[in-house]
Amino acid sequence: MTSKFFDEFEVGEEHKTRCMSLSEGQIMDFAMTYDPQHMHVDHERSKGGPFGGIIASGFQTLSLAFRLFYDLGLVAETNIIGLGYDKIRWKKPLYPGESIYVVCKVIEMKASSSKPDRGILTWEFLTYNTKDELVMSNEGTMMVRRKITN
Repeated sequence: MTSKFFDEFEVGEEHKTRCMSLSEGQIMDFAMTYDPQHMHVDHERSKGGPFGGIIASGFQTLSLAFRLFYDLGLVAETNIIGLGYDKIRWKKPLYPGESIYVVCKVIEMKASSSKPDRGILTWEFLTYNTKDELVMSNEGTMMVRRKITN
Protein backbone atom coordinates (compact mmCIF):
# COMPACT_ATOMS: atom_id res chain seq x y z
CA MET A 1 0.00 0.00 0.00
CA THR A 2 1.17 3.50 -0.76
CA SER A 3 1.72 5.92 2.10
CA LYS A 4 -0.94 8.55 2.61
CA PHE A 5 -0.62 12.17 3.57
CA PHE A 6 -2.65 13.54 6.50
CA ASP A 7 -5.33 15.04 4.23
CA GLU A 8 -5.90 11.71 2.49
CA PHE A 9 -7.13 10.02 5.69
CA GLU A 10 -10.70 10.16 6.93
CA VAL A 11 -12.09 9.71 10.43
CA GLY A 12 -13.68 6.27 10.58
CA GLU A 13 -11.56 4.59 7.94
CA GLU A 14 -10.34 1.12 8.91
CA HIS A 15 -7.51 -1.11 7.82
CA LYS A 16 -6.77 -4.72 8.73
CA THR A 17 -3.23 -6.09 8.95
CA ARG A 18 -1.90 -9.49 8.02
CA CYS A 19 -1.49 -12.15 10.71
CA MET A 20 1.77 -12.92 12.48
CA SER A 21 2.82 -15.11 15.39
CA LEU A 22 5.70 -15.33 17.83
CA SER A 23 7.64 -18.49 18.56
CA GLU A 24 8.39 -19.52 22.12
CA GLY A 25 12.03 -18.65 21.48
CA GLN A 26 11.12 -15.12 20.36
CA ILE A 27 8.92 -14.67 23.43
CA MET A 28 11.64 -15.86 25.80
CA ASP A 29 14.39 -13.81 24.09
CA PHE A 30 12.32 -10.62 24.36
CA ALA A 31 11.37 -11.36 27.96
CA MET A 32 14.93 -12.14 29.08
CA THR A 33 15.97 -8.72 27.75
CA TYR A 34 12.98 -6.54 28.67
CA ASP A 35 10.39 -8.29 30.86
CA PRO A 36 11.82 -11.33 32.68
CA GLN A 37 8.72 -12.22 34.67
CA HIS A 38 8.19 -15.94 35.27
CA MET A 39 5.14 -16.23 32.98
CA HIS A 40 7.39 -15.25 30.08
CA VAL A 41 10.56 -17.23 30.84
CA ASP A 42 9.98 -20.08 33.32
CA HIS A 43 8.23 -23.21 31.98
CA GLU A 44 7.61 -24.83 35.36
CA ARG A 45 6.29 -21.77 37.17
CA SER A 46 4.20 -20.64 34.21
CA LYS A 47 2.52 -24.09 33.91
CA GLY A 48 1.11 -23.65 37.41
CA GLY A 49 0.03 -20.07 36.83
CA PRO A 50 -3.26 -18.64 35.57
CA PHE A 51 -2.24 -18.95 31.89
CA GLY A 52 -1.10 -22.58 31.93
CA GLY A 53 2.22 -21.87 30.21
CA ILE A 54 4.54 -19.32 28.67
CA ILE A 55 2.88 -16.17 27.29
CA ALA A 56 4.26 -13.13 25.47
CA SER A 57 4.94 -9.94 27.36
CA GLY A 58 2.26 -7.34 26.77
CA PHE A 59 5.03 -4.99 25.67
CA GLN A 60 6.06 -7.51 23.01
CA THR A 61 2.44 -7.84 21.89
CA LEU A 62 2.28 -4.04 21.60
CA SER A 63 5.51 -4.00 19.58
CA LEU A 64 4.29 -6.73 17.24
CA ALA A 65 0.97 -4.95 16.74
CA PHE A 66 2.83 -1.77 15.79
CA ARG A 67 4.99 -3.73 13.35
CA LEU A 68 1.88 -5.16 11.70
CA PHE A 69 0.38 -1.66 11.42
CA TYR A 70 3.61 -0.20 10.03
CA ASP A 71 3.85 -2.97 7.45
CA LEU A 72 0.57 -1.73 5.95
CA GLY A 73 2.65 1.17 4.59
CA LEU A 74 -0.02 3.75 5.37
CA VAL A 75 2.43 6.18 6.99
CA ALA A 76 5.80 4.63 6.11
CA GLU A 77 6.79 7.67 4.02
CA THR A 78 4.70 10.39 5.69
CA ASN A 79 5.03 9.78 9.42
CA ILE A 80 7.03 12.50 11.18
CA ILE A 81 6.98 11.05 14.70
CA GLY A 82 4.89 9.00 17.06
CA LEU A 83 3.49 11.10 19.90
CA GLY A 84 2.35 8.35 22.23
CA TYR A 85 0.12 5.45 23.10
CA ASP A 86 -2.88 5.72 25.41
CA LYS A 87 -5.50 3.43 26.90
CA ILE A 88 -3.40 0.27 26.50
CA ARG A 89 -5.35 -2.75 27.75
CA TRP A 90 -4.20 -6.35 27.60
CA LYS A 91 -7.36 -8.44 27.40
CA LYS A 92 -6.06 -11.95 26.67
CA PRO A 93 -2.61 -13.53 26.69
CA LEU A 94 -0.68 -14.22 23.50
CA TYR A 95 0.67 -17.78 23.47
CA PRO A 96 3.62 -19.09 21.45
CA GLY A 97 2.57 -19.90 17.90
CA GLU A 98 -0.74 -18.03 18.19
CA SER A 99 -1.27 -15.51 15.40
CA ILE A 100 -2.62 -11.99 15.82
CA TYR A 101 -3.86 -9.30 13.47
CA VAL A 102 -4.78 -5.66 14.06
CA VAL A 103 -7.77 -3.59 13.01
CA CYS A 104 -6.63 0.04 12.79
CA LYS A 105 -9.22 2.83 12.74
CA VAL A 106 -8.67 6.60 12.42
CA ILE A 107 -10.63 8.13 15.31
CA GLU A 108 -9.43 11.74 15.29
CA MET A 109 -7.66 14.15 12.96
CA LYS A 110 -6.32 17.59 13.80
CA ALA A 111 -4.47 19.79 11.33
CA SER A 112 -1.70 21.84 12.90
CA SER A 113 -2.56 25.53 13.09
CA SER A 114 1.05 26.61 13.63
CA LYS A 115 2.73 24.28 11.12
CA PRO A 116 0.61 23.84 7.98
CA ASP A 117 2.82 21.02 6.65
CA ARG A 118 1.56 18.50 9.24
CA GLY A 119 -1.36 17.11 11.19
CA ILE A 120 -2.08 14.78 14.09
CA LEU A 121 -3.77 11.41 13.53
CA THR A 122 -5.18 9.37 16.41
CA TRP A 123 -5.78 5.68 15.78
CA GLU A 124 -7.67 3.00 17.64
CA PHE A 125 -5.80 -0.30 17.45
CA LEU A 126 -7.69 -3.50 18.20
CA THR A 127 -5.51 -6.61 18.24
CA TYR A 128 -7.22 -9.98 17.78
CA ASN A 129 -6.13 -13.59 17.73
CA THR A 130 -7.28 -15.84 14.89
CA LYS A 131 -10.30 -16.89 16.97
CA ASP A 132 -11.32 -13.21 16.68
CA GLU A 133 -10.89 -12.73 20.44
CA LEU A 134 -9.70 -9.29 21.51
CA VAL A 135 -6.13 -9.63 22.81
CA MET A 136 -5.23 -5.96 23.24
CA SER A 137 -6.63 -2.50 22.63
CA ASN A 138 -4.91 0.86 22.57
CA GLU A 139 -4.86 4.27 20.94
CA GLY A 140 -1.87 5.75 19.16
CA THR A 141 -1.20 9.33 18.11
CA MET A 142 1.23 10.35 15.39
CA MET A 143 2.29 13.43 13.50
CA VAL A 144 1.96 13.00 9.73
CA ARG A 145 2.99 15.21 6.82
CA ARG A 146 0.35 17.05 4.82
CA LYS A 147 0.45 17.15 1.06
CA ILE A 148 1.80 20.54 0.03
CA THR A 149 0.06 21.95 -3.03
CA ASN A 150 0.88 25.20 -4.77
